Amino acid sequence: MQQDISNTEIVSRQAFQEELDYKATDLYWLKNEHLSVAITNYGARIVALLLKDKEGKETDVVTGFDSLQKYLEADEDYQGAIVGRYANRIAKGKFHLNGNEYTVATNNAPNHLHGGLKGFSNVVWEVEDSSERQLKLSYFSGDGEEGYPGSLYVTVMYSLENGDLHIRFSGTTDKTTIVNLTNHAYFNLNGQGTSSILDHQLQINADRYTPVDATSIPTGELAPVAGTPFDFRSLKTIGADIKKEDEQLQFGQGYDHNFVLNKPAENDMTLAATAIGDGSGIKLEVLTTEPGLQLYSGNFLKGKHTIKYNLKDEKNYAFCLETQHFPDSPNQEAFPSTVLNPGEQYSTETIFRFSIA
Repeated sequence: MQQDISNTEIVSRQAFQEELDYKATDLYWLKNEHLSVAITNYGARIVALLLKDKEGKETDVVTGFDSLQKYLEADEDYQGAIVGRYANRIAKGKFHLNGNEYTVATNNAPNHLHGGLKGFSNVVWEVEDSSERQLKLSYFSGDGEEGYPGSLYVTVMYSLENGDLHIRFSGTTDKTTIVNLTNHAYFNLNGQGTSSILDHQLQINADRYTPVDATSIPTGELAPVAGTPFDFRSLKTIGADIKKEDEQLQFGQGYDHNFVLNKPAENDMTLAATAIGDGSGIKLEVLTTEPGLQLYSGNFLKGKHTIKYNLKDEKNYAFCLETQHFPDSPNQEAFPSTVLNPGEQYSTETIFRFSIA
């Protein structure tokens, strides 16, 4: 079922104009002839993303809420947010740097998840620059915040370029630390909240993935996807293999796994994934400089929250394609490093490219 939202008020800017931690929150629209994107500086979140489907109907493909208050009430799902200082999991909330052990919150027991108890998803970002085509936001994370070493200054730049939404991260630190940022947008290419995403087609440019233990921490193996439910090297529906008897699918209650992207060289911009809405014909291509991609099939959505258009966030009604470094990299020497030293520049880019299949 496609979602026609023409002549519908999507979200009220006023519903996002509050004050948290003595900082003003707001809603910002980026628009061009192809896309309209709503972003709030609370968690630097994508609130809505609109484009036309194969029949010319305006469709909102990102799950979210229509007020700041609803985000505050449902923050456990990280809807549309920038997550950090470390996206994904760190085993048992511990890691070592320069001979020192650091402890961070185990908010996804027994592990650390998406930056901790508050993380970057639940803070108010500063607005550095705003126009119709781009929005630059920044956040200063002090030394010791959430247990992480070093003061970290990060920026995220959202920009529209034709049918692409670019997300560019940068950051610097005054002390050796770890950094792994991602955007946690939930997509339904038929229109958010309208149908299951299990009939969406998906292709992931990865010959290997990182299997996990029962607590979703990588075992360290880079396992071939061939012959497994994790083989998305050619287009298939997300639900094609999701109910197969497979220990990894049982651990994640579906897909919640990192894929090792095929890259000709480190930091190259690479096509990571392609998804197509079965009803809308909307095609999403994800390109990134990151080495990994976390596929999450919305397994833990429970239908308990009312999202935009008075719909529900039902199980498997949205999926995430989180571009990232691998989970638990600080404790896995063979994984690409997430260490950032003073004098170095953290820099990554992800592109969400939209068209009609």
